[in-house]
Amino acid sequence: MTNTPYILLVGLDFSEQADRALHEAFAQASQRANSEVHVLSALPVASDDPGYAVSAYATIDEKPILAAALQKLRTHVEQELQRFGATHPAAPLTFNVVSHAILDTAAHAIVQLASQLGASLIVMGTHNRKGVERLLLGSVAEGTVRNARCPVLVIPSPPEPEPEREPEVTIAPPCPDCVQARVSSQGKEFWCEPHRERHGRRHTYHQSDRSSSDRNFPLVFR
Repeated sequence: MTNTPYILLVGLDFSEQADRALHEAFAQASQRANSEVHVLSALPVASDDPGYAVSAYATIDEKPILAAALQKLRTHVEQELQRFGATHPAAPLTFNVVSHAILDTAAHAIVQLASQLGASLIVMGTHNRKGVERLLLGSVAEGTVRNARCPVLVIPSPPEPEPEREPEVTIAPPCPDCVQARVSSQGKEFWCEPHRERHGRRHTYHQSDRSSSDRNFPLVFR
């Protein structure tokens, strides 16, 4: 029997999806007697190079930046833990929660910290970005899954609601009297007497000259 804790690591970017992943980690930790939830906030760097040396903060004192980021993270995590406890009153909240603030790219920071902690599971949300947005912004979830040395649980976005359909357009059938007027006048009159005034206000048309020698010359509306 081992006393090694079951360690869950959550990457947090303060989005709704990240909070869903955090609550999932709380739920899993509450079901284990010896577990820890580590929450990571990665501050962006100036380069895609995952190396810490090429940092956006390389020329300034990083300690105040990290301290402020850590305090923001701790406050948020405590609030979410209270929310989780309120919605899961039967769940034992006996697990430890540790917050981390790191200057690094998100995907690299997650997998590196997971390796350093010997994490049992990484839990993270995904924004389901597609197409150009995914190409430009990259996918932290994809990078984490590809490079992690432990299992990764990805919490997908809730399904988007179906777009509202436009109401069906009701198409009235042709007026039989108008049809008869066109037949009896050989196309000179389009409307019956009751509809003539109404269509005259709403409908303008031009009929091409059909007196050409070509009797199949089409009827053209302009």
